[in-house]
Amino acid sequence: MPAPSAPPRGPSLRARADAGERLIGALLRMPGEELVEMLAVADFDFVLIDGEHGPADIVPLRQHIAVAAAHGVPVIVRVGEGDAGMILRVLDQGAQGILAPHIDDPAGAAAVVSAAHYPPAGTRGFATYSRAGRFGETDAAEHRDWYLQNTLVLGMIESPAGVAAADGIARTPGLDGIMIGPADLAASSGPDDPSVAAASARVNRAVADAGRLRMDIVGTPEAAAAAFADGAHLVVYNLAHSLMRHLRGLRAARD
Repeated sequence: MPAPSAPPRGPSLRARADAGERLIGALLRMPGEELVEMLAVADFDFVLIDGEHGPADIVPLRQHIAVAAAHGVPVIVRVGEGDAGMILRVLDQGAQGILAPHIDDPAGAAAVVSAAHYPPAGTRGFATYSRAGRFGETDAAEHRDWYLQNTLVLGMIESPAGVAAADGIARTPGLDGIMIGPADLAASSGPDDPSVAAASARVNRAVADAGRLRMDIVGTPEAAAAAFADGAHLVVYNLAHSLMRHLRGLRAARD
């Protein structure tokens, strides 16, 4: 058993992704603590909690992170756009990473990196008395070093502007990876912009060329397998889509 001052963790999600593991998770909108537990029992690698489109109250979010931690499942939180305060709070509550939406240029990516990391890599406020610091029981230097090495910082490209700047975004120091937001990309694209498929291919090439992690969002196991085969490192199911598809299938017995 580790000493009380040492972070009692195995390899982080970031370390596992960097080592080449294929990691599969689910995008969960709160509230849904039992769904967190069900994903853990089903042996998912991580849970992505949606604090952008889902209810983002910090207390239930903390409860979801704690439930996941009890099962040894790491959490990434999709925060709101430009919300440095939310990044601080979710990491203080023990999330291993954040996903920031609507990254349109390298400056936006750099701002997210700065908010997610302690000095000297960033500007995140330092505290060990939060849940992440085991309520003050973690050694300050160990706490700082672990989070500097293991916080997973992901950004979303969701607009033609982001697609055009994909090479610079992907090469932003400290940005670990990118996920394309296909729904927002489609909604924000006009007739003179590349198709979503062409734009996605451009972003994925930029991510690969920069040696960054790629996370894809999918709705079916077939799409997940195709994403991995195409080079994704992390694949996340849109759980609402998957559950509704399953429920429609169950209801079809009536027909």
